[in-house]
Amino acid sequence: MSNEFDLTHPPFDLLTEDEQQQLLTRLDIGYFSNNEIIIEAGQSSNHVFVVMKGAVAEVDPRLQDNADGGVIREYAHEDLFGAISIINGSSRYTFRTLEETIAWLIPKAVFEVLMENNPAFAAYFKNSLTEKSRVIESRRSQQQGGSDMSAFMLAKVGNSVMRESVVLDSGVSIFEATRTMREQHSDCLLVRNKDDRYGMVTRTDLLDAVVLNNLDLTTDISELASYDLFRVQTEDFLFSALVLMTRHKIQRVVVFNGSELAGLVELTDVLSFFSSQSHVIGLQIERATNLEELAQAAKGTTALVSGLVSQGVKIRFAMDLLNALNSRIIAKAFEYIVPVEYHDKVCLLVMGSEGRGEQVLKTDQDNALILADDLVWPDCQKVMDKFTLTLLDFGYPLCKGKIMVSNPEWVMTESDWKKRLKKWSSSVDGTGLMNLAIYVDSLPIAGNSTLFHRIRENLHTELVGNDVFYSYFAMPIRNFSTPLTFFGGLKRGDGIDIKKGGIFPIVHGVRTMALQNKIKATNTFVRLEKLVKLKVLKKSFAENLAEALSVMSQLRLQQQLKAAEGQAGAEEANLISAVELNKLDRDLLREALHLVKEFKAVMTHRYHLER
Repeated sequence: MSNEFDLTHPPFDLLTEDEQQQLLTRLDIGYFSNNEIIIEAGQSSNHVFVVMKGAVAEVDPRLQDNADGGVIREYAHEDLFGAISIINGSSRYTFRTLEETIAWLIPKAVFEVLMENNPAFAAYFKNSLTEKSRVIESRRSQQQGGSDMSAFMLAKVGNSVMRESVVLDSGVSIFEATRTMREQHSDCLLVRNKDDRYGMVTRTDLLDAVVLNNLDLTTDISELASYDLFRVQTEDFLFSALVLMTRHKIQRVVVFNGSELAGLVELTDVLSFFSSQSHVIGLQIERATNLEELAQAAKGTTALVSGLVSQGVKIRFAMDLLNALNSRIIAKAFEYIVPVEYHDKVCLLVMGSEGRGEQVLKTDQDNALILADDLVWPDCQKVMDKFTLTLLDFGYPLCKGKIMVSNPEWVMTESDWKKRLKKWSSSVDGTGLMNLAIYVDSLPIAGNSTLFHRIRENLHTELVGNDVFYSYFAMPIRNFSTPLTFFGGLKRGDGIDIKKGGIFPIVHGVRTMALQNKIKATNTFVRLEKLVKLKVLKKSFAENLAEALSVMSQLRLQQQLKAAEGQAGAEEANLISAVELNKLDRDLLREALHLVKEFKAVMTHRYHLER
């Protein structure tokens, strides 16, 4: 273990070279015996401590009679503590060694000068997890010199490839519209009707109108326009526009600045701005004419994920993009396998992380099928078996719990689904409630989505005012303890299941609140935003929960990639090892888990989970 003080990690990499030298010249070293109190609760500290060797526990004196002795977190090699006690004037908690410990000591006076002279350094200690992550992300980008991918990820629609749109009022003829498009060198235009509503007309629309439909050249172009347009804002990320176009198979999106029309973004311009492997896969999906070609596209997504991660793409961007691609793959496979005459009589649902739009790598198949009440389809099960095996061939593993359309328990008529959901919601049985939780995250991706929407509305109606149900529904967040003390396991190489201990409590807690408030969105990040708008959660707390989920999902993805590449066993895909975390990731994960603990306390109080 190095005895050199490391200045390459936050917060010390935020200091200037002169400030770093000032720090190094004033550093001291302290030696502490086992079970020695370094900072007493209620007292101030004369130093900030950075652990060189050993382990230190942070203890809440009010909880010392608990089984864990009141330990709320542990500090190991390169972990920092004591700063908050200097900032606040006293420490809320006691810091006690768990073994013989050596620590670097930063004098209080030096720390206060650095805080005063360097706002970024000060912000690291005072900011929330969300703000701290932004500072770190910015610092990483500066250190990397900015890659093509990072530039692309941060580019905004309004200052990258937005084109000025050609706008004509309704009443203009096909002839005049064609001449205007030629003069403006444009292959599309927007039509503004009397209600200031915009529609789009393309060159293809004009050609079809004249050649195929034999319309007169004096025909009003508003009759040709498509008014169901996809919109983005000038301040949206360009990457989000690409995801939107990928998901909906469109070539253009209309750009607004608030409520004012600003221009257009075309797919060709986005691709010229950045050559994206994701769109290559997207093109393969759309051009696939059979299951074999679709399988080739599906097998390229893992390599895409590895590329995105290696280039520092944020987890939420990766989730959005991969969700769009995976949904298209699954939907198109369904459309190939299910005879076309049944498409309007059935609805395919994806559930779990895929339904929430939070899947990055291919995970277990979680899907279900809704059948119209009047549907007669003798070969339904045979076709669903083929669909499940096709997805397996595409790289989507079978669900160990058999939550798949190949299992008749997850294929029902609309009426039977309503009855099943009512039964699950009336139960205090853990299996029934978890099945309901799985269904609540359903997303319709193929077939007739009206079947799904009617079932969802019926469920919301059934649950109105049923506070007892929500108490039982929320209870599973208490099934797994928050692993805040695992950081002391550096020497043992212990690991934690980040999905159970960190991700699940946030996902399920937010799912519970969303269901109670009839929020239709399934994505956890979007649900949090909706809960803020409904004043169910404070904005700052919701933003920090979202960032905590991002941090843990990013670490989990890195571990999943190791498993996929054979560097870790499949059983370790969700296990995060303290030994393998650098100081930065350890700090962020520690804060994320504290937010999980705080959120669980909020849920426990709100839904009376103390029993």
